[in-house]
Amino acid sequence: MTVRGTARVDRVTKVLVRRLHPGDIAVIDHPELDDLAARALVEARVRAVINASPSMSDRYPNGGPLTLVSSGVLLVDSAGREVLELIREGQLVEISGGRVLAGKRQVAAGKVLTLEEIRQKMNRSRERMQDVLCDFVSNTLEYARREIGLINGQYEIPEIKTPFKGRHALIVVRGQNYKDDLNAIRSYIEEMKPLLVGVDGGADALVESGYRPDLIIGDMDSVSDGALFCGAELVVHAYSDGRSPGLERLKRLGIQAGVFAAPGTSEDIALLLAYEKGADLIVLVGAHSNIYDFLEKGRKGMASTFLVRLKVGSVLVDAKGVGRLYKNRVKAGQLAQIVVAALIPAVLVAVLSPFTRQILKLLYLQFKLFFGL
Repeated sequence: MTVRGTARVDRVTKVLVRRLHPGDIAVIDHPELDDLAARALVEARVRAVINASPSMSDRYPNGGPLTLVSSGVLLVDSAGREVLELIREGQLVEISGGRVLAGKRQVAAGKVLTLEEIRQKMNRSRERMQDVLCDFVSNTLEYARREIGLINGQYEIPEIKTPFKGRHALIVVRGQNYKDDLNAIRSYIEEMKPLLVGVDGGADALVESGYRPDLIIGDMDSVSDGALFCGAELVVHAYSDGRSPGLERLKRLGIQAGVFAAPGTSEDIALLLAYEKGADLIVLVGAHSNIYDFLEKGRKGMASTFLVRLKVGSVLVDAKGVGRLYKNRVKAGQLAQIVVAALIPAVLVAVLSPFTRQILKLLYLQFKLFFGL
């Protein structure tokens, strides 16, 4: 099988997807390709993906390669780090087997992964998950002791303008199925009008769904410039020592922001901020809440998340998976029956109304006159 297309090259997949076009060939360096990144590539309708690093994990059954290949995307695996230097942005590339050609010159070679190979390796990884789980729990408990200051007041909560007191807060994280979950609670958003908080790329999810975030919080590495300029209040998540690459980005853009220096993930920080500022209820969309989520983020434990959820759990509603819960529950035939059943009383009322009968008679007469009947 030979595939040709325009190459788009970037070491950071979530940055690359912003400039992909249908039919492009994505050149990435993404070890243990996670499902979220793979879904973004599929949604961009790429023709093929060349991964400089191994896409499959030896530690756990990461779903990214399966998502890509089952969607019809060709995946060339382990092409070597030099491929990102040898292929230029916008260059026409041809893939034949595992060989990658730019012009008539072979610039790299890798292995084309098949569905059967991916499933076999995922099954082998599942057999080792018991050991991985034990290590994950041990790591979580060890770091929980070190990071207890996150919930006992050791780290100063920044002053903000967004009024959380007595309000619902909807926090959107760029996690598994976050778009489906956000769409599934649209009626809740319209009715309750919660404060909208985007965690990094979650801000773009809100904007794409037609909402304007009230607050954007995170290290600002995956949120677009457009979302940053939407008018939301900004809080940068900095390292515990105050260092903040994200703040440097905002300064270059000429945007003011508050700073929250603390350990943990930006998702944890957003939950803690909403809780400490008096939110009555916190609804979380796209959360990272299980071992697979954290392994895909490259974390060997979930200490900060464990601690923060202990603190905010009384007001927290995790909406993760709600989109899958209601997906495809009503089939087209069932929907048609519901619509017909609802229309019957309306039609009967209309027909029995004297006014409606007169209108129908007039229409009938006009119809006869028009066609000369």
